[in-house]
Amino acid sequence: MKRRQFIKGSAIIGESIATSNLAFARSGLLPTLGSRKVHRILNADKTKVGTLPILRAFAGNHLDYVSPYVLFDEFGPVTLQAGSDLLRVDAHPHAGFSPTTYFLEGSGHHKDSLNFDFQVNKGEFMVFDSGRGAIHMEETGQRLYDQGGSYHGFQIWLNSPAEYKWVDPSTHVHKDQKFGSKSNDQYDIKVILGNYNGTKSSVETYSPAFYYHLQMKENGRIEIPTEATNNAFLYIIDGEIEVEGRRVVKANQLVLYQRGASIVDIYSECGADLLVLGGQPLNEPVYSYGPFVMNTEDEINQCIRNYRAGRMGNPDVVNR
Repeated sequence: MKRRQFIKGSAIIGESIATSNLAFARSGLLPTLGSRKVHRILNADKTKVGTLPILRAFAGNHLDYVSPYVLFDEFGPVTLQAGSDLLRVDAHPHAGFSPTTYFLEGSGHHKDSLNFDFQVNKGEFMVFDSGRGAIHMEETGQRLYDQGGSYHGFQIWLNSPAEYKWVDPSTHVHKDQKFGSKSNDQYDIKVILGNYNGTKSSVETYSPAFYYHLQMKENGRIEIPTEATNNAFLYIIDGEIEVEGRRVVKANQLVLYQRGASIVDIYSECGADLLVLGGQPLNEPVYSYGPFVMNTEDEINQCIRNYRAGRMGNPDVVNR
């Protein structure tokens, strides 16, 4: 891949390299000749977006191992009492990629300059395809204000290939009928994007990508096939797993894999909750300036001009 390029105002946040425990005493993995090698294990870092506390696993860095994704945030878990202040990210623009939002618990309020105004609920997957530019606002919303409850999920940015950077923006919320699922005595898997051994999602993307929500059971094992030329990485939400090299990986850690082999091997002695993602890397330069992800500096400057000229919408209207 071409080396990424970033300019002033990039959303990069530094990451922490994890000192992972090595499971020398025993191993539950049954590695195959086609097993992927681990490149690096990282710790997610605490930060805030608006008033919302998040854990950031990557933001613009490690593109050789995470493309076509460019940013990975876990929001919450936060428990809100009824009547407590909303957690909110005020209206802001995006262009050139699709912020995706997946709720593990609770719900959120989304409003945008495309005249969408709705709640996103537990288990649903929202894709805000920003294209040539649009504005949205995100907050915990009226339902949690009225009833209280847990707020927990992920916002993960899926980059768009150059030919789709300037398409008309759109917003879609995908529900259970769009996803594939499979359960056995080893694991439960929900296929949000892509295809796992014939279990498919019907959600379409501009380039090949996969996104699995995987729940490992006690003494569970799984071999996840991928294209050897694609990137693959995983993030532990809760519990512990063992991966290649007899490494034990814990909650809020990210595992980046090398390309060149197919199988992602996972074992969990006590059970775990995790996301597994990846796809075909975009062999294109990446310029990032805050909420814009483009291929050249000129394109970034055009996004800024479009936003200032009101072509992406009115943030004051979206914030109402």
